[in-house]
Amino acid sequence: MTGRLDRLEEVAADAYGRIVATLIRVTGDWTLAEDCAQEALAQAVQRWPQEGTPDNPGGWLMTVARNRAIDALRRATVERRKLAELAALTPDGTGPGDGGKEEVVDDRLRLVFTCCHPALALESRVALTLRTVCAVPTADLARAFLVTESAMTRRLTRAKTKIAGAGIPYRVPSGPALDERLPGVLAVLYLLFTQGYNADGDPAFADEAIRLARLLRRLMPGRREVPALLALFLLQHSRRAARRDAEGRLVPLERQDRTRWDRAAIAEGLAALADADQDGPYGLQARVAACHATAPTASATDWAEIARCYDALSRLRSTPVVELNRAVAHGYAHGPQAGLALLALAREGGALDDHPLALAAEADLTARSGDHARAADLFRRAAAVAHSDPERRALLDRAAEHSL
Repeated sequence: MTGRLDRLEEVAADAYGRIVATLIRVTGDWTLAEDCAQEALAQAVQRWPQEGTPDNPGGWLMTVARNRAIDALRRATVERRKLAELAALTPDGTGPGDGGKEEVVDDRLRLVFTCCHPALALESRVALTLRTVCAVPTADLARAFLVTESAMTRRLTRAKTKIAGAGIPYRVPSGPALDERLPGVLAVLYLLFTQGYNADGDPAFADEAIRLARLLRRLMPGRREVPALLALFLLQHSRRAARRDAEGRLVPLERQDRTRWDRAAIAEGLAALADADQDGPYGLQARVAACHATAPTASATDWAEIARCYDALSRLRSTPVVELNRAVAHGYAHGPQAGLALLALAREGGALDDHPLALAAEADLTARSGDHARAADLFRRAAAVAHSDPERRALLDRAAEHSL
């Protein structure tokens, strides 16, 4: 039973956004699309444990959702064209004249651009995309945005109502509107990737961000910040298989088995980086990831280049996290005392107070300076405020190492 439910969750993560995006394109009704997708998932929960998972589970869900939409439209006596288009949808969400899976992904990209319309507040854009494209539960969104679940539900409803009321078109824009919307879309894709790449995140979100970034690159070949973002995703994601050991514990970058890194992803990432704006915020981060991905060993990492990248990124977009990473890079490039000095500057203002990554960075730099007792205490303090169990266990392991 558990295995079948796990399979349903896996299919739902991949299929939900595709189904919703396709039904929105055909019906123009956001709420109807979401309701039908949810009903399809609910029916799968009831039937699959008894009947078994279908050979084409995504197609099964699309068919059930399509049939629910047809029933709803018939009851509402809407125009026959929409009904005919729905009836013609194949199980993968395309019609007889559509371009197969590429068209399905294109539907999701249209949905991302719709969610990222500047008429919506930034938090609403991000929340709506995570909810609609990636099916992140409303309760999880509420926790991420530090609001109640009912408040998040109202925020999502207001955003969808605004899209409908303002007549925001369901399409990828062009011309000046595209230039205006692109930064917001890239920011949302970055957050989608982060949602999947975090220690306790769902890898399906990172996979979805990569797929959408690939499509965006094909649609917008002249915009070099897009391959920069794709390169960053691929180079970071290439390490996914090596980030945990056989017991599920997080493995720090410098201790990872590099033979487990995805060499095809690294090659694709480096090719995308060669075609990218390497001096923008995403390009600089991709260059950092490339330094790690191309180093044959941890000791061969070009930390001086990484420090230069973070210096440039600090000038472009100085945030507490950027300054934290800059301190770490300088600590490896120029010695732990240089890193600790920059970390002290980054902490001014209090944004990094009791931040687990800041405490872990200080612990690592302190250990490298020779004070292992203080390093162990700092690793324990970091573990106490860690955001996930895998991070907490990894930090406690590091504390134990320096307590010997």
